[in-house]
Amino acid sequence: MARSAVVAGATGLVGGFVLRRLLADADFARVIVLARRPLHLSDDKLQTRIVEFERLASLPGPVDDVFCCLGTTIAKAGSQAAFRKVDHEHVVALAKHARQAGAQRFLMVSALGASPRSRIFYNRVKGETERDVAAAGIDAWFFRPSLLDGPRQEVRSGERIGLVLMRLIGPLLRGPLAKYRAIHADTVAAAMVAVAKSGRPPPGAVESDSIARLAHRA
Repeated sequence: MARSAVVAGATGLVGGFVLRRLLADADFARVIVLARRPLHLSDDKLQTRIVEFERLASLPGPVDDVFCCLGTTIAKAGSQAAFRKVDHEHVVALAKHARQAGAQRFLMVSALGASPRSRIFYNRVKGETERDVAAAGIDAWFFRPSLLDGPRQEVRSGERIGLVLMRLIGPLLRGPLAKYRAIHADTVAAAMVAVAKSGRPPPGAVESDSIARLAHRA
């Protein structure tokens, strides 16, 4: 049976790959993108809804899978409060709307180290978001990638240096350290789409090394 998907954050690094994979997958007959601005992309099964996430009223149903790739940085948002609005408030609201629309799964990009008890603000917000999405009452998968590799629109010097280092030492990170290897954004997208199609119940959080294994089996 053909599936229907909603994607939020399709202009981001992971979200862009998720969208491409969904459009290329015959199992998905309808792909609805929630975006702040029009996409420069055309496809027979693509529908773009221009929305303000602060005032998101509902999701266009029926929908099977909701892919949440929303996210920003404190530097780009301008403050911790603005960052929290995007990475917590908008995501939790989307999960609640997904449940109301009858979605079977909520697949969310989180971050390695996410924990509501973390002393690091970024990781703490991600952990609080996971906790509150789970409390929304929808089957949720939390994908926790390590440093993301891929073609970014904005290349920050710190990330560039980190990627160079991780590409060098990545093969040496084995066993419990394997989850710290850099992971390509398309690998994360492949795992997310594979999970949506599998119908598997969520185990909770999926860390970077497990993401890579899910994508490899896709």
